[in-house]
Amino acid sequence: MSSNPSQVSLTKVPCTIVTGFLGSGKTTLIRHVLTEAKGRRLAVIVNEFGDVGIDGEILKGCGVETCPEENIVELANGCICCTVADDFVPALDAILALEPKVEHILIETSGLALPKPLVQAFHWPAIRSRVTVDGVVAVVDGEALAAGRVANDLEALAEQRVADAALDHDDPIEEVFEDQVACADLVVMTKGDLIDRDGAERARAALHASLPRAVRVVSAVAGRLDPAVLLGLGVGTEADIENRRTHHDDELDHDHDDFDSFVINVPEVTDPAELSGRIVRAAEEAGALRVKGFVAVIGKPMRLLVQAVGPRVTHQYDRAWGAEPRAGRLVVIGLKGLDRAAAERALGALEAAA
Repeated sequence: MSSNPSQVSLTKVPCTIVTGFLGSGKTTLIRHVLTEAKGRRLAVIVNEFGDVGIDGEILKGCGVETCPEENIVELANGCICCTVADDFVPALDAILALEPKVEHILIETSGLALPKPLVQAFHWPAIRSRVTVDGVVAVVDGEALAAGRVANDLEALAEQRVADAALDHDDPIEEVFEDQVACADLVVMTKGDLIDRDGAERARAALHASLPRAVRVVSAVAGRLDPAVLLGLGVGTEADIENRRTHHDDELDHDHDDFDSFVINVPEVTDPAELSGRIVRAAEEAGALRVKGFVAVIGKPMRLLVQAVGPRVTHQYDRAWGAEPRAGRLVVIGLKGLDRAAAERALGALEAAA
């Protein structure tokens, strides 16, 4: 007797793919899901951009019993949609071997990842019998959309587009954004608290103009969203992914040469506010789109988590320093040609204090 397909699907572990541009709030959203999981055994695969696993460290700092550190796997060898064969399958194997068994897997892609190649990998024989895509969640920056951008600071890109109108349909950042929402089963709009009602209407209008079909859109502030909204969509996205048209459907591969990243070592600081001011300078003078990392503050036993999108900087103490050295490191990400020297000058006083 053949098996009932619906019964077979119940044996698969559901995976939620969380995609979104740099600084949109993916990690904050996932951290909230972990802390509000109400006993559900979760695991996370987090794909970094750059040399330091900041997002993974943020998630490991949650201290959630049902998602211990060994349930969080970091992939730092490049964009997950480009390295799916080399990195994703082994990571999935490691998670599925955990005891007690994981009930749901969250996959946080890098800001540059295209979700479609990752979803297509769920058809592979080594994967399809064990996991299914519960849904693709695209996280978008409401404040940026209200201002007519897909990310917080794209002046350099705007200048290129003005200079050559042919770039309108060849803009890598716009294409990444459109490909992400084209594959989404749910869209989470963040940072609505930073815009007024008119701004929220502009953001939603811009988003709906990019959505190729009807998709539910929900709002979240500081990542606070009921996990039930994200988990348990039950879409089985892999079965429909070929119907979701993207810019890269006719390409055999893609690259991310439009972005640069590097790490700046930061000694202990005395004033987090002064550090924030220097990060703002790095955004203004060097063109940094995203800065994230951890810093030690003199006299404080807690680790300072720093995150910046363009000139907007937030910082908070996330946990006590452990056995690791009290060594601060900031990842700086920007468009190709990002001025590293200017970023280092902006943070120069910090380096000089080492």
